[in-house]
Amino acid sequence: MEESAAIAAFGYELGVLKRIRRAGWWQAGIRDPESVAEHSMRVAQLAGLLAAEEGANPERAAFLALWHDTQETRTGDLPRTVAGYLTKPDPRQITGDQTSGLPLASQNVVRAAVDEYEARETPESRCAKDADKLEMLLQAVEYRDTGAQLVQQWIDSALDGLLTDTARRVAEAAVNLSSLAWRHR
Repeated sequence: MEESAAIAAFGYELGVLKRIRRAGWWQAGIRDPESVAEHSMRVAQLAGLLAAEEGANPERAAFLALWHDTQETRTGDLPRTVAGYLTKPDPRQITGDQTSGLPLASQNVVRAAVDEYEARETPESRCAKDADKLEMLLQAVEYRDTGAQLVQQWIDSALDGLLTDTARRVAEAAVNLSSLAWRHR
């Protein structure tokens, strides 16, 4: 496939993320949960903010966050409850398959981002991972504020998994704020 067509085809594949719903929320009774793309957008924004506060590179953290769930075009969103039944697919392998037809520069940038995110060795990757957890916490609070009652385990899971001081402070503040607190600033 010609390089421009390969990038366009991958763009269509990435568009699938707009239609894949975050499956765990169905278990909490959310009828129309956020899509993976909606989740990833706020994760990238939060990753940039966390990185700025942590003295890391905000652009890199946001870039890593943009790619953290792109493999779900091939697997769907797998909730935590599959852990005892399925082996989690290797995101690096899926990304390798997804990008195999891309021009080399595009392959390298995407694969490096996913590898860095998965390794959690850089401050930017830790900020991106924290942003993933923090976004889940914010979403749970938003669902709670609209009447969902079974979201506490998502909040607890996010709080337990945070790596950076900034993310922990933001999360602690978030659980005590209304999701409409921004309107009163």
